[in-house]
Amino acid sequence: MTRRLLLSYLSLTLLVLLCLEVPFGYVYARGERSRFTGNGQQAAGMLAEVLEEKVERRGASDVPEVVTSFARRTGSHVIVVDNKGKLIADSRNVVAAGTDLSAQPDIATALANRSRSTTRQDPALDEDVFLVTVPGASGGTVRCVVRASFPLTAVTSKVHDAWLALAAVGLGVLAAVALIALALARWITRPVRALEHATTQLADGTLKDLPATDLGPPELRRLAASFVRTATRLQHLLKAQYAFASEASHQLKTPLTALRLRLENFEPYLDPQAQPSLDEAVGEVERLSRMVHGLLALARLENTATTPEATDLDSVIADRAAVWAAFAGEHHVDIVVAGPRIGQVWALPDALEQIIDNLLSNALRVAPPQTTITLATAWAHGAPATVELHVIDQGPGMSEEQRRRAFDRFWRAHDADHEGTGLGLPIVKQLARASRGEVTLQAAPGGGLDAVVRLRTAGTHRTAHPRRPRSVIRARQDEAPPLPTERPLAVSDWQQ
Repeated sequence: MTRRLLLSYLSLTLLVLLCLEVPFGYVYARGERSRFTGNGQQAAGMLAEVLEEKVERRGASDVPEVVTSFARRTGSHVIVVDNKGKLIADSRNVVAAGTDLSAQPDIATALANRSRSTTRQDPALDEDVFLVTVPGASGGTVRCVVRASFPLTAVTSKVHDAWLALAAVGLGVLAAVALIALALARWITRPVRALEHATTQLADGTLKDLPATDLGPPELRRLAASFVRTATRLQHLLKAQYAFASEASHQLKTPLTALRLRLENFEPYLDPQAQPSLDEAVGEVERLSRMVHGLLALARLENTATTPEATDLDSVIADRAAVWAAFAGEHHVDIVVAGPRIGQVWALPDALEQIIDNLLSNALRVAPPQTTITLATAWAHGAPATVELHVIDQGPGMSEEQRRRAFDRFWRAHDADHEGTGLGLPIVKQLARASRGEVTLQAAPGGGLDAVVRLRTAGTHRTAHPRRPRSVIRARQDEAPPLPTERPLAVSDWQQ
């Protein structure tokens, strides 16, 4: 913005200078040339009157001396001819005396008692001159003709000096305007830069440097004051929201745990016919507990400013696939890793693990037995330095409308698993966004769902050789490794 303001001030000043200096310079140059030619014509006319008297009184012998003296004073080249057009005197002795010059156009015009002037090259002076030819006449009788060539070097140099002076003045004015405009632009844009910095901090989740409200024009001061009030209020609301979510989640954990224990303690005293109702009640308590954990996780993601770090995507994929192979074995499902090796990508600490855990958990809920879940990597088409992580299942899939609403909180399809909370995919979306990426749902070729996570690479190296697709484990329960001691933190379910 500073550069644009400075450019606008300089452009306006330059336009004003051009409108003032160019016409002034043109008028000055024209006046100087007009004055020069007028003086030349007057001098040549006076010389012609003097020489006409001398020629009339038979004093032609004095003509060369007068011509030489005049040429020396004015720096001109003078030629004088008689009424027949024959040369009487040449100040530079270029033409021999007695040479007939009556055929030359300007001499012929002057012999007809008419003056003539023009600008041309003079061979004797070897430069452009103002040439004036005037008759020395009394009444209608022409007794001699004077041709005077006045060099244009002096007037041309004077005009050039004037243009240089105007240019110097213009540059000086532009320099002064640039300094003043730079100071003014910085004074105007300083509050704007402060607002931009504060807005960036607020967008990242933590506003540490409030913009000053006493700098810049009054309009920007009022804007800064309004922004400070709004940002302060917004931070207060966000902190209150986060505090409420955290405190409510923590406060709900204890009564939920106690409620589950009390329900389980009823089991020995219940009639066998009431056992299904007890199991459903315990299941709902467990689902409510998972929902509380999910809300707490979302609140932490939305209110915590964390900087993405370089994370090895290949190692995370291999690790999570190996961990989840045991759960896949319970459902008689294979987990396969495919695609090129990617290397490091930008992601929040532990975000990739939670994203993959959520997506694999969702896929396992809907994957039919004897099917495959694929973890595939690929370079994004048309997006440099971007990679894609695909989690593909062979389940029933989703309609376009369901895929569009799947990231809404608490949304579940009418045929969804009753154990779901509707928070899994919102957590995945928030984690991907905080990692400067995105997540989308697509229909998988041949049926099923393809969850695509796009991330930015942390390096420029591309592996030339893709890794060969492989099954992490034949997902059968009898081949499964020992189960992990703890389920992943943000595991959730499909939003169906």
